[in-house]
Amino acid sequence: MVRKTKEEAEQTRKELIQAARRVFHQCGVSRSTLEKIAKAAGVTRGAVYWHFKDKAALFFAMREDVFVPMVERTDALLFSEQFTNPLDAIEASIKEFFRVLEDCSVVREVFEIMISRCEYVDEFASVQEDVARPAQTFLAKIEGVYQQAAAKGMLRPGLSPLDAARDTWAFTSGVLHLMLACQKGSDLPQRIPDMISAHMAMRRCVAP
Repeated sequence: MVRKTKEEAEQTRKELIQAARRVFHQCGVSRSTLEKIAKAAGVTRGAVYWHFKDKAALFFAMREDVFVPMVERTDALLFSEQFTNPLDAIEASIKEFFRVLEDCSVVREVFEIMISRCEYVDEFASVQEDVARPAQTFLAKIEGVYQQAAAKGMLRPGLSPLDAARDTWAFTSGVLHLMLACQKGSDLPQRIPDMISAHMAMRRCVAP
């Protein structure tokens, strides 16, 4: 009986996260209420508070539900030993990120919510730093891999690992915003892998 109760509670939590994603995406975060989310999940507002202390907590749970598996997939490539050249690992990791974003509507919805459907004001004014933390973590990770490339003589001479990492961070962020804003039917998603390859080619050491 206890196991069943725990399983039911976990299922309710998952349904609340899914409902929050739908409501946030449809209404925008600031116009979404816990009442709307509870109704979409088919539960009472009290059930929402049993699992989450407020809307911000539910927002972060929704984000982590997508980010954790996404980071696991991209990090598996970024830190894989299958690549002799660390730059190949960066390229594969970024391509995997955009492939998942294109193939998985749930992942895309969460990024759309975070980028274009959330105003970081009022109760969300204090969470902007937490929202930005994954981007800072990404920057630190790729800087480390660029350092490995430099140590192996595979990074273009005169380009520091930190500058390379910042440029790749800005490039990835820009492509992400373009992808989320592109019109239906645009060929941008199909061009992104080549764009990533071109970006990384400019960082590679060319043998004499």
